Amino acid sequence: MLTAFVPEAGALRRLEEVPLEALPAEAVWIDLKSPTAHEDKAVEQLVGIQIPTREDMQEIEISSRLYTESAARYMTATLMCAADSETPRTTPVSFILTDHRLVTVRYDEPKPLSLVAGKLARSCAAHITGEQILFELLDAVIDRNADILERAGADVDAVSSQIFEPSAERGHARSYSQILLIIGRKGDLVSKVRESLVSIGRLISFVAVETDTGRWSKDQKAVFKTLQRDVQSLTDHASYLSNKIQFVLDAMLGVVNLEQNNIIKLFSVMAVVLMPPTLIASIYGMNFKVMPELEWQHGYPVALVAMALAAVLPYVFFKWKKWL
Repeated sequence: MLTAFVPEAGALRRLEEVPLEALPAEAVWIDLKSPTAHEDKAVEQLVGIQIPTREDMQEIEISSRLYTESAARYMTATLMCAADSETPRTTPVSFILTDHRLVTVRYDEPKPLSLVAGKLARSCAAHITGEQILFELLDAVIDRNADILERAGADVDAVSSQIFEPSAERGHARSYSQILLIIGRKGDLVSKVRESLVSIGRLISFVAVETDTGRWSKDQKAVFKTLQRDVQSLTDHASYLSNKIQFVLDAMLGVVNLEQNNIIKLFSVMAVVLMPPTLIASIYGMNFKVMPELEWQHGYPVALVAMALAAVLPYVFFKWKKWL
């Protein structure tokens, strides 16, 4: 799917069904989502660049993600998708800057791209360029990652309260399994956000090389430095959340072990408590002919009392020793 954005009356007009042979030369942003071979070729002819394939975008080497070719800057970053669902994922998105025009290539639906497209469709600078659109996209991506980390942090705090504060649900295996599931999901989410932030930080560092050449204006340099600080602070916060999630996971496993130990201790005490009564019952259940107690008039109640005492005395002894 090919979408072109053309400046018009202080906004970006979105053109979705554009004939490939008549792509507007004044387009400052061309968005390719799961492009076909014909769409790739049409953009290549208009812009004069080589569109990277999906396999190229999935390369993890820095040299394959950030490079300059034919006066065009190729930058591939990892963005979050479906972060609000139970199955968040990451996707590579390529940003190509050439001749003040931006080309984005993607195979998923990162939310920041649609947000920026909607924002610029309402209002934008009169002479907006691809570089300015790139800054808008990066700012939206960073804000989106910040929102994800804030929600993840709140969820981890809620889970921590369930673990460390007494509640009626403690001791239930189902609640423990749910807590472990939440911890695992939040850990996976935070790790994906951190991966995205690291890739964005590298992208910004790559673009920063041109700040010394005077390519950017003073305002753009200020925005650029702000983005760098935001990425660094969010990366540190993601690392903090990862450590906190690990701590909560260790605490949860410790609580589960304690509960299991209490259950095993209870079974052990019950076995020891019931052992003497079982012995007495076994002795008087043998029914040998020569047993003095068989002729006792009160032999049966005496045996019951002996079994009760044999059960109570070990329990009292364990309590006295503070083993229970």
